[in-house]
Amino acid sequence: MSDSLSDLVFVVPAAGVGTRMNAGISKQYLLLGGKPILQHCLEKLLSLSPKNIVLVVSPDDKAWKSIPAANNCLVVEGGALRSDSVLNGLNAIDGKDSDWIMVHDCVRPCFQREDILRLYGRLKKHAVGGLLGVPVIDTLKQINPQIEVVQTWDRNQYWLAQTPQMFRLGMLKEALGQSCEFSDEASAIENLGHRPLMVEGNRHNIKITTQEDMALAEFLIQSNILRKSS
Repeated sequence: MSDSLSDLVFVVPAAGVGTRMNAGISKQYLLLGGKPILQHCLEKLLSLSPKNIVLVVSPDDKAWKSIPAANNCLVVEGGALRSDSVLNGLNAIDGKDSDWIMVHDCVRPCFQREDILRLYGRLKKHAVGGLLGVPVIDTLKQINPQIEVVQTWDRNQYWLAQTPQMFRLGMLKEALGQSCEFSDEASAIENLGHRPLMVEGNRHNIKITTQEDMALAEFLIQSNILRKSS
């Protein structure tokens, strides 16, 4: 399997503010192992030698200019919602409708390059596209507004969605252009009636949302650094 994705463009939405972190700055600029989260993420994506990376930032965000890896990206302004930001990124791409695009969360810096390469290998001939994810391993409970358990679901039917998510440029633009709010790109594709393929990833590919996530990501990043230096 090639370790280069020279025909593929990454879109990295980074226009969110991360209110749940309560850090005073957008969480993608918090330091992890001495570097901003966004720097870790972009460095690892650039190591795959993609055709381009489109970094989508908030219109009033100037902090991205302090991220060295951003100099190797096409930077565009985002919108009010994640789906708006991703669509702005897609519209900035000079490509064909059939071109493959991967969308990756800017606060998932602990992904494995091998997982992205496997995702590409599994999907490059797929009719729809798909995403990385992992099976649910804990018992899954449904609760009511009073936080009382009302049902237990079969966890074997559920996976946790991750990024990157990989779809063709034209189909994804059509999907995100609908008058709906989508939690991720796959849900927009599903809204068109398509069935994205789930490709198993790695549980270390966490999305940093809380302070607890920061502690785990710090451990994962430092462990990776130590493995590479040994």
